[in-house]
Amino acid sequence: MKYYDITQELFSSNVYPGDKAPAYKRISDMADGRVCNITELEMNAHNGTHIDAPRHFVRDGLTIEQLPLETLIGECEVVTFDHPLEREDLEALNLAERGVKRLLCRGKCWLTMSAAKYLTEEHPGVRNHGVLLVGVETQSVAPEEAPMAVHVQLLSHGIIALEGLVLTDVPDGTYTLFAAPLKLGGSDGSPCRAVLMAD
Repeated sequence: MKYYDITQELFSSNVYPGDKAPAYKRISDMADGRVCNITELEMNAHNGTHIDAPRHFVRDGLTIEQLPLETLIGECEVVTFDHPLEREDLEALNLAERGVKRLLCRGKCWLTMSAAKYLTEEHPGVRNHGVLLVGVETQSVAPEEAPMAVHVQLLSHGIIALEGLVLTDVPDGTYTLFAAPLKLGGSDGSPCRAVLMAD
């Protein structure tokens, strides 16, 4: 079994424009003669590699601890793109026909509205083309200058966004994804330790 850690280191991670960078302070330090080290964190739920729960953009949407783990853990496909994803990019992948439930997009890309609408269309016998989750390396699955529409389209249809991935060393292909969030009751998002496993 080969493992790929596809998570950013939190304190050096990319930060979405306008967000405060994560930070920490040592409130108990053995270097000062204390019996142990204790670290206090200051961060945004959407810092680093993180999951957007529907509540992020949907008023009464599911919060992070309400997400089913089977959405965040399971078989996924990594595909490389070097441009914003349009409808035709996703059509070419034949997601429903191939049973792809989790799609991780490698490269500097995000979803356009046409791609988001395509994913949320009904496919014969399959909701959302069967897709449960979309992951990207950028800090947003949507364009930075207009993030709302794509997020609402995906999250209101139950497609979860996994953002801020590190897929540089991961070849395109099929893997098992583990991306469980912290169990932050009532939160609209959470950092996660995202890992891919390959036979």
